Amino acid sequence: MIKCYGDTPKPGQLYKKRPGVYAILLRNREVLATHQAQPDSEIQLPGGGIDPGENPIAALHREIFEETGWHMALQYRFGIFRRFTFMPEYNIWAEKICTIYVGRPTLQIAAPPEPGHTPLWLPLSTAASALGNPGDRAMMNRFAQIMR
Repeated sequence: MIKCYGDTPKPGQLYKKRPGVYAILLRNREVLATHQAQPDSEIQLPGGGIDPGENPIAALHREIFEETGWHMALQYRFGIFRRFTFMPEYNIWAEKICTIYVGRPTLQIAAPPEPGHTPLWLPLSTAASALGNPGDRAMMNRFAQIMR
């Protein structure tokens, strides 16, 4: 069973399964996050949905670049969680299945090509408190404890 964070499913509401990949990217005790301005201002782990037919690791590299402008080196799969949410940008209720990886940023190529995203460096010790959703916070807290 995959641990669920955040809101419980609304009775009678249909949810579309939405698998996604996200990364904790550590460099010098700082974590690379992204600030997403729309539809709601929120600091997040970089990553996002896996397109139909797309390899999850390819999706992770694509999403990291789109949201931060960085390339990354993948190290290992860290965990998985799910959350139920409305996604206004797609006008759907989604059951997001979020797989979290650990990696390290290797090279910043450009500003994020995806509009409305700004890369942020957060201290590892306080990164969890800045993240906008409870699943991201739980994963970051667990990672920070391991890294102590």
